[in-house]
Amino acid sequence: MPAETLELLRGTLDLLILRALKVESTHGYGVLRWIERATGDELRIEEGSLYPALYRLEKRGWITSEWGVSENNRRARFYQLTRKGRAQLETEVDEFVRFARAVFRALDVTPVSA
Repeated sequence: MPAETLELLRGTLDLLILRALKVESTHGYGVLRWIERATGDELRIEEGSLYPALYRLEKRGWITSEWGVSENNRRARFYQLTRKGRAQLETEVDEFVRFARAVFRALDVTPVSA
């Protein structure tokens, strides 16, 4: 892992959580690990940021949760994307891509494709 990780742009945490939950329902730690793996360990999310975000997304109706048992045989809250959350994910992706393209234009940089 790099010595320093990138700071998360405001508003992108919700997007990353929704994307992680599109892959599969999981507990909070699973969301953290997905984000780390998906970004090549460039982004690290602190639990103090993750859990309030999960609560906020659930309050908005974008995710639901239920108690279950983790792979470590511990009680954990498992989160899953709702239909409303899937629609919001599409909206958030479109808006983020538009934002990123505008920033790249302003920096006069060609985006690197994955």
